[in-house]
This record gives sequence, structure tokens and C-alpha cells, in this order.
Amino acid sequence: MTIAFAAVVLAGGAARRLGGVDKLRLPVGDRSLLERTLDAVAGADPVVVVGPRREVAHRVAWTREDPPGGGPLAGLSAGLAALSADVELVAVLAADHPHLTPGTVSRLLAAVGPAQGAVLVDADGVPQWLVGVWRGQALRAAMPADVRDRSVRGVLGALAPVQLPAVGAEASDVDTPDDLRRSRGQFSG
Repeated sequence: MTIAFAAVVLAGGAARRLGGVDKLRLPVGDRSLLERTLDAVAGADPVVVVGPRREVAHRVAWTREDPPGGGPLAGLSAGLAALSADVELVAVLAADHPHLTPGTVSRLLAAVGPAQGAVLVDADGVPQWLVGVWRGQALRAAMPADVRDRSVRGVLGALAPVQLPAVGAEASDVDTPDDLRRSRGQFSG
């Protein structure tokens, strides 16, 4: 059974630890980081990307956080504002997780059940707050009036999501040159 959902892909950030490059354009395997994330939510309708416009092969709506650079919670707030208020389930993904797949998103969708959301948990048991599926109404209700530079963990953690263990490297992200090398090595080997 296919579960209907929308997606908010967070594609902002300054990539300071990577020297300020547009890391989401960096290739990992045969795809950019952003394209890999969009592949993972190919079943979503609509897909809203929060960040500067880039050329992508997927049909997406673009928006920006206010203010630009205001942090991931500001990005999530902007993404939610671009969705219809009646969207029941929303996949929320940071665009720097190269090992996410449609299977990851399907597992998260199935894990939500009656809960307010489900998040991926890495091998160390740390919730990956920007790799999850959430009930749209719960997300909207949890958003503070001022989202600038607020903690995603503080806001989303209060929703007590189901914690879904990651499979393989799917919880890994790319923040540093070492992360990028490691991810590229996993796709070439």
C-alpha cells in the first residue's frame, strides 16, 4: 500500500566545514547530494526545497527561509508554509544524507503509526532530527512564533517521535571533507 505524503527538503546552510562550497552540488557516486535526497522522496507530492534555486531533474517547488541562513528550523517553517494545511504526513530531510533511499522514507512512513512522527536513529542511538516523517498538524502546532536560530531537537523532540534504527550508512551525512571522502568511497567500492 502506498502512503500519500509531502516532503520538505532543507537545502540551505553555509557548508563552513567544507570551505563554503555549495556542498549539495557535490557528486557522490553518479548524483549530487541534493539529487540523491530528491530521489529518496520521489514518491512525495509535493516536494518543497528550501534553499537557493539549483538545477535539478525533479519537479519541485522552491522557497527560502526567513531570514536566509536563519537555521534549519527557519527552513522547516518556510517549507511548511509552502504546503497545503491539510497535508497529513511530511517527510523532512536535510539534503546532505547521500545514503537515503525511497526505502528509508517508506520505513519512516510505516513507523509513524499513531505517533506524531518517526525519526531515523544512527548507530550510536542519536536521533537524526532532519531525517524523519511527521504529522503535518503536529509540526505546525510545534513551530514557535520565532524560529530563527532555535534548536530543531528542542522543537521536534517534544513531539516524542518513534525512533527507527538506521540501516547501513543511511543516517550518515556530509559535513566535512572526511565525510565526503567516506561517502564517495562507499559508492565506488
